[in-house]
Amino acid sequence: MTKRYLGNIITQNPTAPAGPYQDSAASGVWSLAEALSYTKGGLWPIPGNIVPIAIYYGASGTSNAITSVNLATQGVSSDFGNQTITRYNQSAFSSAVRAICFGGYKTPQYQPTNVMDYVTIASAGNATDFGDLTRDTFDAGGAANSTRGLSMGGAGAGGPFNTISYVTIASTGNAIDFGDMTANVYRNACCASPTRAISMGGSSTNVISYVTIASTGNAIDFGDLLATQQSSGAAASSTRGVLSTGDAGSNSNVISYVTIASTGNATDFGDSRDNTQAFMSGSSSNIKGFFAYAVAGVFTMDQVTIATTGNATDFGTISGLGGISGNSTGCSNSHGGLQ
Repeated sequence: MTKRYLGNIITQNPTAPAGPYQDSAASGVWSLAEALSYTKGGLWPIPGNIVPIAIYYGASGTSNAITSVNLATQGVSSDFGNQTITRYNQSAFSSAVRAICFGGYKTPQYQPTNVMDYVTIASAGNATDFGDLTRDTFDAGGAANSTRGLSMGGAGAGGPFNTISYVTIASTGNAIDFGDMTANVYRNACCASPTRAISMGGSSTNVISYVTIASTGNAIDFGDLLATQQSSGAAASSTRGVLSTGDAGSNSNVISYVTIASTGNATDFGDSRDNTQAFMSGSSSNIKGFFAYAVAGVFTMDQVTIATTGNATDFGTISGLGGISGNSTGCSNSHGGLQ
């Protein structure tokens, strides 16, 4: 074992940290200058700073897969476990600890479900039953802060509806009525700050609406998207919500954003790497937004830096998924609602 002199004391050579996350190894004895150098480089471990992990749910009539994606390491994904049922067009939201998948079509086809199940993001394994939604739902929007998760809109056997319901993520139990959307809407993309949840577009509309997560009540008009848009992916920091592509009458490569704490119309952000996408699903770290979609059966991810504007760049591929449902099939332990 190699050693060095530091302060006239023989010490073990330290292990260089791999990143600013609390579980990055930084063992050994360090000088203040060395620690400062790593801190300035964004590599010194910070207590409470967890590795950003996204959870994506397989969305097909034959897949119940759950896949995790390391958002700090490009192109690294792994099998996480299985959902409690096989379904597609389901939705999801998460805290820093739990990811909850809800609703969708169960097999045989076109049978909406009210099932909610959850996983603990830090440990791979199969999902566990959480409770039931207030009604059978597919293609709803999902948003959350660290305490509450919201199902916003969606559709059932009778078509789209305006229902908003919520759960307390740290517990288990059935969803509770929260209020109503401004209109009947499904395939809407949702994201959140710690205070507000925002629903963007859906079912051929350009409407943006919001609610205050800690209270209950009906959604309020926020503004309009650049165009009517559905099945898009949403990502957020605590400040901005970003919407990527989807179906705007024809497939689109447009990325737009809003400032969550204010109200107003969306602003152009840039372009996605692919303009053929009708189904996009988003997740986010505290810095970047990630958007998953399929090209010729291969699931890939775009990435953007939320605080800036510009075109998306390639993040890598995702293994193990049976499909991507538009709007809310992905979630993460580090999105804007948790900061």
